[in-house]
Amino acid sequence: HGVNVVHDWAASVDTAGKKVMLASGAAVAYDKLVLSPGIDIKYDSVPGYSVEAQDAMPHAWKSGTQVQLLKAQVAAMKQGGTYVMVAPPNPYRCPPGPYERVSMIAKMLKANNPKAKIIILDPKPKFSKQALFQEGWQKHYSGMVEWLGPDVHGGIANVDPETVQIETDLDTFKADAATVIPGQKAGAIAFAAGVTDGDWVPIDPVSMTSKANADIYVLGDATVASAMPKSGFSANSQAKVAANAIRGELTGSKVFPARYANTCWSLIADNDGVKVGASYTAGDSKIDAVDTFMSQTGEDEALRKATYEESEGWYTSITQDMFS
Repeated sequence: HGVNVVHDWAASVDTAGKKVMLASGAAVAYDKLVLSPGIDIKYDSVPGYSVEAQDAMPHAWKSGTQVQLLKAQVAAMKQGGTYVMVAPPNPYRCPPGPYERVSMIAKMLKANNPKAKIIILDPKPKFSKQALFQEGWQKHYSGMVEWLGPDVHGGIANVDPETVQIETDLDTFKADAATVIPGQKAGAIAFAAGVTDGDWVPIDPVSMTSKANADIYVLGDATVASAMPKSGFSANSQAKVAANAIRGELTGSKVFPARYANTCWSLIADNDGVKVGASYTAGDSKIDAVDTFMSQTGEDEALRKATYEESEGWYTSITQDMFS
């Protein structure tokens, strides 16, 4: 199909010359450029946190070795020990993600360290699917998980990677393993391309073009996509809108109205999944949600199992859609 796959780092973007500069020194010319840079971590958004601190208190919010490190630290916790998560402020990659991670860690601890405790220190007064997660934690991991909002802890004052302690305005928490998920921003290449405004990339809701440059399309977590959350499903949906717009621009073919979709599944335990999602349309200035849906508290086990299996089917289908 005439696709040339280049294995190299995109180091910068020459927008005037319409070239992507590669780490090897080579350059790739473009007529239309698509960026899907994901997120970068704002390490200094949490007092005491740093690039160096992530080895002791991994954020594990980007691909690489951090997830393996976190798993090893949780596995090495003493019996009856405490795992502490500092949740991120809005907006961030995958709104229910921190709380799904807590569910996964709780499942691991229930099997291997059943008297362990999990404490979530959250800068937000509420979080995605809160009632569903808390219902699930009570059902599957009773007494293990404690969520503390800012009205309880008062705010994160400091984290100490050497002692693995988190100090809030009102208390100090000693952890045997800890995760600190700081604030986030668009990936570095978006800043290099000059398409950011503040931490994120504003886009045209009709086409996913950057508002700063009509020849650059930006997808996924890096964007200000209005009602759409920062999720893999969202990025995949946005890619299809951008592809349709690019084809129209380059070939003069028909461009169909932008339609988006997203579903965020979260696994609380084996055969217990919950979801939230919507369809979206492109308004004049933003992406608007229509036909929203969410799992409900009190659902029976058969429905939760069906949602769990639905999430597995989605994962298989979306990876085939992207990579096959």
